[in-house]
Amino acid sequence: MNKKNRKPAIRFKAFNDPWEQRKLSSLCSLFTDGDWIESKDQSNFGIRLIQTGNIGITEFIEKIKSRKWISENTFNRLHCEAVFPGDILISRLPDPAGRACIVPNLKEKMITAVDCTIARVDAKFCASFLIQSLSTSNYFSFVNTCLAGGTRQRISRSNLSNYEVSIPSKKIEQKQIGQYFKLLDSLITLHQRKLDKLQNVKKACLEKMFPQNGESVPRIRFKGFTDTWEQRKLGELSSSFDYGLNAAAKAFDGENKYIRITDIDDESRNFTQSNLSTPDTNLEESGNYLLQKGDIVFARTGASVGKSYIYKPSDGRLYYAGFLIRARIKPQYCSEFIFQNTLTEKYRKFVYLTSQRSGQPGVNAQEYSSYELLVPQYAEQEKIGTLFRKLDTLITLHQRKLDKLKNLKKACLEKMFV
Repeated sequence: MNKKNRKPAIRFKAFNDPWEQRKLSSLCSLFTDGDWIESKDQSNFGIRLIQTGNIGITEFIEKIKSRKWISENTFNRLHCEAVFPGDILISRLPDPAGRACIVPNLKEKMITAVDCTIARVDAKFCASFLIQSLSTSNYFSFVNTCLAGGTRQRISRSNLSNYEVSIPSKKIEQKQIGQYFKLLDSLITLHQRKLDKLQNVKKACLEKMFPQNGESVPRIRFKGFTDTWEQRKLGELSSSFDYGLNAAAKAFDGENKYIRITDIDDESRNFTQSNLSTPDTNLEESGNYLLQKGDIVFARTGASVGKSYIYKPSDGRLYYAGFLIRARIKPQYCSEFIFQNTLTEKYRKFVYLTSQRSGQPGVNAQEYSSYELLVPQYAEQEKIGTLFRKLDTLITLHQRKLDKLKNLKKACLEKMFV
């Protein structure tokens, strides 16, 4: 790209000058590594030690339980380099190597570890612009080409210093770009916190609304229910346990979908439809493998053994694959209640213990049918299932909003930087 064409695809109005190419270290009044601090040098108070674990991609990650300090005497003895609010810290270690953040005002004196590079941006340039430049795909591609070392690869400070930053010639344009991405980051952080809170609420509900080991009733119940829960095996709650369709996948035909283990999201347990496929077989003879409302499927082998999914009619016409087992729940039981049972710690332990094999871990249909769970009367099952379904819907909604914001930022980084 010649100098005249060194411009981003999208920029703020009133700016048309070509961007300059500058080495990263040339934008800084200080560009140096942190200090070598050993365990024996650390203390329980004094000067805060910022570590690589505190550095995220454009964000400072506070880890209350793992905070470290050194004493003032150690600071002077080791001739440490002080870190100030507004400095950029770059982690030379994965994961990923090269990630960087701006140091916030922690209201205490600070230093950083030797595997972090301190970049103190010169007053002629804008740190909020530079930190976003250090999160682009071009930057991380550069870092990956420079990694060296054995088991813990890292990028050297000298290689970092030679990274060529494309930067607007006017600081005001740098500042506007930095402010725009700062707003985007704030929105992403806000939605991430909301999502985390909802996920924590659900985790707490799973612990409190299902009986724990040795208990016959949960610790939290809806009003009006006092009966003791009864123990049942999953096989008693199901009319059948069936293995899936032994067929390869082909290009999606626009109607008939195929769910495999990899199509079940690990966290949400939703059917991910970003890479749809269709079973490569005669579907007219495969009606037994179509999922119905309330069917629950389980992964039967491999690293994802135990992963579960409950079919939703909104997921469309859906066949299930051979490495899945379908449990068709009897109508006198609430499928959603049973599905939420498969997200509990009790179920996780059952899968772990049952799946142990000499080869790949696995749980077969007979073993799944032996899983024991405590079950209340249908009305209480339904209330619990409905509560968790609403929680899951909210979690999915916030996850989608968060994903949209992250995708927006990714697109903006591609279009607003050279």
